[in-house]
Amino acid sequence: MTEILMIDNDGCRAGQRQLVAEYPLRLVVDDRELTTLIASPHQLDYLVAGFLRLQGLIATKEDLLLMGICQKEGEAQVRIRGELPQKLRQVLTSGCGGGISFNLPSATLIVPTDVRYSFTQLQQAMAQLNTLAEAYSAHGGIHSAGVSDGEQILLHAEDLGRHNTLDRIAGEALYKGIDLQGRLLVTSGRISSEMAGKASQLGIALLASRTSPTDMAVQLCQQAGMTMVGYLRGGRCEVYCHVERLDTGSTGLSYSP
Repeated sequence: MTEILMIDNDGCRAGQRQLVAEYPLRLVVDDRELTTLIASPHQLDYLVAGFLRLQGLIATKEDLLLMGICQKEGEAQVRIRGELPQKLRQVLTSGCGGGISFNLPSATLIVPTDVRYSFTQLQQAMAQLNTLAEAYSAHGGIHSAGVSDGEQILLHAEDLGRHNTLDRIAGEALYKGIDLQGRLLVTSGRISSEMAGKASQLGIALLASRTSPTDMAVQLCQQAGMTMVGYLRGGRCEVYCHVERLDTGSTGLSYSP
């Protein structure tokens, strides 16, 4: 806990605040340093596996030949099946903590056209995510994401970087053999094009946030066949594309083409 000075209209008083941990993890793959991930310091195996999966460097758990994480040194040593591309150009993204992606071609899974979710299911998924997000309520500054089947949250992740939550979910799904195709993904943070791209690689059918998407994220979802929902809170939401996948019979639903 950190000692702080709290100021309000009634004056000043001493207090304490638990701060978000910002943890740099140097990622070395096949003796080649790829990048430094800025993340929260928990379940780093899921984070690394999901990052490599969504960068197209691995496809299955068996592609991870070796992973060793030294939390004290802040380093992850990984061996993968196959060879790394000789040229990898890093791209800084808008994710919290400075997201990193590479200029590799990414595969998008086909979303089943018969997958539909009701507005009630969206609300329930977001409510479940909020209940799970204990770290966020404790000190703020932590983003949460969860994948639901429409009834319950199957996978949940928290991190200071909203893009990292999807890497963590991708890694845990890889470890546990969970197919996310056609599922609903809810997140607490703004949806960037990077996040939409990661979701499309997992075959997510509907992507929903408490806040807003970017224009590029909406364009990507339109092209990938994913439904994009923003401002899912207070009994309402906005649908930006592929409204056909959402039951619009409930009141309080608005659509922005």
